[in-house]
Amino acid sequence: MGARVRDLTARRRVVAAIAVLVTVVAGVVVAGTVRGTASAEAGQVPAGDPACGPAWVTAWQTSPQPGPEAAAAGGRFGGRTLRMVLRPQSTGSEIRVRLSNRYGQVPLVVAAASAATTGTGAGTRGGAPRPVLFDGRAEVTIPAGAEIVSDPVPFVAQAGLPVSVSVFLPQEPDRVATHPLALQTSWVSAPGNHVDSTSGAAFGTPVTAWFVVTGLDVLVPRAEHAVVLVGDSITDGLGSDPDENDRWSDALSARLATEVGAAQMSVLNAGISGNQLLADAFGVGDSPATRFRFDVAAAAGVTDVVLHIGTNDIAEGRAADQIEAGLVRFADQARAAGLRVFLTTITPSRTGPRGTAAGQATRTAVNAWVLGQGPAHSDGVFDFAAAVADPARPDRLAPAYDSGDGLHLSAAGYRALAGAVRTDALAGSPCLAGDGASSVVVSGGR
Repeated sequence: MGARVRDLTARRRVVAAIAVLVTVVAGVVVAGTVRGTASAEAGQVPAGDPACGPAWVTAWQTSPQPGPEAAAAGGRFGGRTLRMVLRPQSTGSEIRVRLSNRYGQVPLVVAAASAATTGTGAGTRGGAPRPVLFDGRAEVTIPAGAEIVSDPVPFVAQAGLPVSVSVFLPQEPDRVATHPLALQTSWVSAPGNHVDSTSGAAFGTPVTAWFVVTGLDVLVPRAEHAVVLVGDSITDGLGSDPDENDRWSDALSARLATEVGAAQMSVLNAGISGNQLLADAFGVGDSPATRFRFDVAAAAGVTDVVLHIGTNDIAEGRAADQIEAGLVRFADQARAAGLRVFLTTITPSRTGPRGTAAGQATRTAVNAWVLGQGPAHSDGVFDFAAAVADPARPDRLAPAYDSGDGLHLSAAGYRALAGAVRTDALAGSPCLAGDGASSVVVSGGR
């Protein structure tokens, strides 16, 4: 059995019950979402249990939104190869690739795809790229509003070692599933099918967005869990350094990797710049509640979700009680899916409407609610505001943590957010108990 199709039509939001995928066999699921064997229900499994055998975990993903119309993009994808660079968070012996046509109005044809270890520039290394197949075939047509997951591909993925996934689009797509702020250099080729090329010579156009490729699963030897970080541009990493992997998701992953085995998890970033808790808005993506089943519950091995959002809702003039109600709805949604959910305070800002007296009052009220009432609706709260605020002026970011615009964080600021997460509150990966390096104490982390 091979490729799995998920109907993700944004207009209808038709999603079936969450399915649990057992072992390495990939099934076909239409109008549904899939989670791997390391599910929330396996959270307390002892390391010696048979459930601790090989399992799929989502090791990288991104949250797409509607890209530009083909005409607006200059028609640059049709007849060309996209080489997307991804950084997996887990190590294993096989991979599966997720391709998206979530926002397309017509089917998307992918004539060929491959995966390889990233080399220098757009080049690859470690031999010829491995073909990525769908139900045993090189070509696949992804229905409008859908995503598809490939057959398992024999491929040694290593945590932190980039993987280049190449897809050849023979026809111009009408609207491309896009993550604009990748903070990672990927590539678009000159005309032609270059998925098998180890050289970067054909890939003359660097891009700083991810297109079409939205997920990478890894078959790990012992079941691992994943935590999904949902949010806006702060989770997306705006203000951090391109190609340096210093978002707060990266910092949290680095923390977990240094701790005793059972604490380790795959850390997945579901941030979208400009995202709002309370509205779906063109150009800033669907709200966390709207995209939950696709960007959270569909991740293989997911057990935990952390929500950090609200500053854009304040900028839009939303009242504190509206934001608080939205946080409750999201938390209820996560718990109904069997996930652990954590809420956070909103980080300070003095920019635009966020910095007005009304905006500051709203943020103060929401943060007081999160700290006081949030635990009743979640599995815990993390005080991100306190972690990055200027002690002398708590209504603004500490200078060392400010990227320069008064809203987004520097790399040091994102490390401070990761340090504010109580890692012992997360589910961890019980099957990894006894694995890993010696414990490292991180200031502010526990």
